[in-house]
This record gives sequence, structure tokens and C-alpha cells, in this order.
Amino acid sequence: MDMHGGGFSAGDTTAAQHVRLAGGGTAAAVAPATHHHRDDLLIGEVIDISGSASRILLDAATLGELSTSADAAVAMAGQVGAQVKIRVGSTWLVASIRDQQLHERGEGLIVATIDFLGEGEEEKITGRIHNFRRGVTRYPIPGSQVYAATSHDLKQIYAADERAHVEIGNVYPTKDIRGSLYVDAMLGKHFALLGSTGTGKSTSAALILHKICELAPQGHIVMIDPHGEYSAAFKSTGALFDVDNLALPYWLMNFEEHCEVFVTAQGRERQADCDILARCLLQARTKNRLAEGMTKITVDSPIPYLLSDLLNILQNEMGKLDKTTSSAPFMRIKGKIEEMRADPRYNFMFSGMLVADTMANFIGKIFRLPSDGRPISIIDVSGVPSDITSVVVAVLSRLTFDYAIWSRGEPQRPILLVCEEAHRYIPAKDVGEGQAVRKILERIAKEGRKYGVSLGLITQRPSDLAEGVLSQCGTIISMRLNNERDQHFVKAAMPEGARGFIDSIPALRNRECIVCGEGVSIPIRVYLDTLEEEKRPASSDPLFSKLWRETGGEAEILERVVKRWRSQGR
Repeated sequence: MDMHGGGFSAGDTTAAQHVRLAGGGTAAAVAPATHHHRDDLLIGEVIDISGSASRILLDAATLGELSTSADAAVAMAGQVGAQVKIRVGSTWLVASIRDQQLHERGEGLIVATIDFLGEGEEEKITGRIHNFRRGVTRYPIPGSQVYAATSHDLKQIYAADERAHVEIGNVYPTKDIRGSLYVDAMLGKHFALLGSTGTGKSTSAALILHKICELAPQGHIVMIDPHGEYSAAFKSTGALFDVDNLALPYWLMNFEEHCEVFVTAQGRERQADCDILARCLLQARTKNRLAEGMTKITVDSPIPYLLSDLLNILQNEMGKLDKTTSSAPFMRIKGKIEEMRADPRYNFMFSGMLVADTMANFIGKIFRLPSDGRPISIIDVSGVPSDITSVVVAVLSRLTFDYAIWSRGEPQRPILLVCEEAHRYIPAKDVGEGQAVRKILERIAKEGRKYGVSLGLITQRPSDLAEGVLSQCGTIISMRLNNERDQHFVKAAMPEGARGFIDSIPALRNRECIVCGEGVSIPIRVYLDTLEEEKRPASSDPLFSKLWRETGGEAEILERVVKRWRSQGR
């Protein structure tokens, strides 16, 4: 029977197959032609071709027969998210099924839209795919035959090439094909890890970072951890910092960050207060002997100064005022500085001990230069008072970027900055608190890779992120997202060919994710590996049913809690 009858030519069916034709007849079961291998499972034909997406006609009865196959890939044949292959000349095109509907003529025929993923050569003897690569050079013509991709094919397609990579889990639906991330491509163009609370996001982040640390024991990774979850995961491979040992000198702040901390006024008064602070801060910085030989000193220069000097200069400037000018701005700034100096919660940053020039040491310990086999520093900001958390994150992020800029010409030491709960620091709204941190992280997203700074964003609310940031991430690792706005946001940021995958985001199980973009050769759905107990973050949810059956020792608990609460953790 020929193709014009709307069916498939009988020569291409395998002996076991009866493919129902559009015309209603069945193709006679004929032994396969010699150059075909039994891997070739004919399931349909191409009916419509366009640049990125095309449509194929599938036979429901054949799909039904294949669904009991022992090969997990074949059993999924024809389903949304499954792969199919189409022969063009001596190459195999591989495509992924995006959606399906019944043919208007019914009769067990299904029309499906496919996205082309790439192509590979055909091995002469077995007919399998090898040398798979992204992108399509030749398109099939309508009437070309469509085959189910087997596990052998998927092995070839997903097999990592020679580039440096880390294996993170098994490719769905197989049990043994490994999914890999290409480290250089992933870090070179930033990455984002998304997923609703409870989908295993922190554990996945820990898994990926552990794998990268194993691959690159001399790496430089800075992780901003707002909930104190990750210290438990990196006890042996990381340097752990919190308010007790961070010792972040206040004078490392630039002028904008100083304003966020010391200037409390809003509206029109704010500008006047900032101008006064700029004048006095510059004087305080120039008093340091480091400043003696320098010609160009600005309010942003990271030169140590004494808080007492700054207060004295404010006092002197205030004394020079004539009677008509108000001294209120000076009093406001002085009040705020004195308050922060006296409050023990701010000791990690504003203590008098931090005035020495420790800049090289501080940068060395935070950026792991040298890394001493501990390539990651976890900076737990959960103990930082909430009103300056964003400033602390801003300072750390900016130091990363500034270090990269000023170290050009030196042997390169690229740095990865991982930001958990990223929507807090790069919010979509561009007014209000925390603009310093938003600006610097947006800048790293846009320009970081030129200087060797990579950004990893982890968030459960991609829709709350500032607009351009997600689209700057070359690799997107998405776990289940329950919120529809978030799903829509991720769709918009994903590359074209991954659309079919994106639709399965609400259907992902825990510990399952979809990866697309630069870090993978083609979009994959991966079931992540189990992480050893001691490498997991401390983020498991409380079990109410279990904990609400326990009692005893409440008086002692309360006493200890109140004591810590009153002494602010000291």
C-alpha cells in the first residue's frame, strides 16, 4: 500500500506490528527491510513541518501495544514529554512531544506537536543513533516516518561528552541513564534553581554544589544562606560563617550601603542627610594613614575609618552651622551610628575591633583564596538583624564583583555566588528598602560572566524576581511549582524547544526536576540522586503528628529560650 493512501509503507513495519492506516485498512505484517534493526518501532508519520515545531500523526493501537514494553523509553512512546526519532537521509532527527489531540477523523489516530531537539548519525549495522548534537540541519518532509526512541537511543542522546560534567540523577523514565550538567556552560552563564517549598530544593542545591566541589576541590563558592540550613550539609567541605565569626568590617561598605544603614530619613530629607554623610565620611576615610599617599579617594574607597572619627566630624560640622540651618540631619545620623555601635546584635559588623586593615584577610577567607580543600563558604545570615540583612548581602555580593574587576590581569580565580531565597534580594519592585543589593545582583546577572563571576539563584517565587534576572540565567533547573504565575514566568524564561517539558512542571514528583539551557545538551527531566544523610541541609519540616505526642521538660526549655532571647544569642 503506498503513502498516498494516507498510511505507512508496509516495508517499514516490523513483523510484530500492524499499523492502522488513516484510510482504515491495516498494513500487512511484513518482515523488516534488511537495513532496519529491531530497535525501529514505527509509530506514525510526519504531517506538517515548520521551523521550530511540527506535527506528526500517531497510531493509538500501536502505542497501546508498546505501552507494555519492558523498555521504559518504549513504553512511554508517544506520550507528552517522550522522545521520537525521524530518519532524514542517513541521520536521525530527535524530537520531543509537546501536546496531543485526537485526529478529527477519529479512527484511533492522534495528532501531536513536536519540538526538534537535535540530530545524530545512524550506525550502519544496528541503526542506532550515535554522535548526537543539538540543533537541526535538515528537516524531514511530510510523510517521513516516525519511530519510538528506545533506551539505547536515549543513552546516546543523553551521554555526556568530553566536557567537564557532574552527574546529578537518572533521566526520566529510565532507571540507568545518567543526567549530567556541564559545569563550565552552567556556571559561565549563571543558573537558577526553582521550586515550591517542600519539593526538595535545598537538598538539590546541596547535591549540585557537593558534586561541583568534588569535581573542583580548589573552587571558590560563596553561599548566602538566610535560614542557616546549609551549615549542616557542608561541615566537612565548607568554611562556615555566621554572626559569631563573620567579622565583616563596616568600612567595607560603599556610600550607597552606608546610606541604607545610617540614614533613616525618607523623602526630601533623605537626600540632604545623604549629602551630609558623604561629606563627613570622606573626611573620616582620609584621616587613615593608608590614605596619605593616595591622590584619588572617594566615599566608596574601602579605606578603614574610626566610627568615633566619623561622629567627631559630624559634631564639628554641626558646630560650624549658622543659626538658620537646622542641625536635625546631623543629630539623626549621629543617633543612628551611636545606636548601632551600642547594640550587641551589630557587633559582627560595627565592633571597635574591626577597624584594623583586614581587607585582604577577609576577602581571602570569604572567597576561599586559597581554598585549603574547603572550596565553599556558607554565610549564614539568619542571625543578622533583619534591618541590615540586605546590606550585608549587598556588601558580600559587591565584594565578589569588585574583586573580580580589580583582579583582572592576575591569574584568574572565578567565583560562584549562590543566593538562596533570591526573590528577597532581587525583588520585582524597584522602590523601598534593599535597593543596593538589588542593583549589585542585577549587575552581576548582566555583566558578571565577563569578569568571571557566576550567579546561582535559588528561589520558590520566580514571579517575584526582578524582570530581567531570570532570563539572564543560561541554565534553569525547575522543580515542581504549584503557583500558576510562577509557572508562567518560568515558561517565558525557558528556551523554545523546552516548552513541552515545561508543561510537566506541576506534575513533577519531589526530588524530580527539569533542566534546560546551557548546562545540558538537550532539556532533560531528572530524578535526582539521594544525598547521604550528613551532606543534607537541615531543612526538613517538623512532623506535627509525631512532635505533638511528646511532652516533658517545658519549663527548662522556656528558661533557656528566654535567656537566649534576652541576651540576643550571646
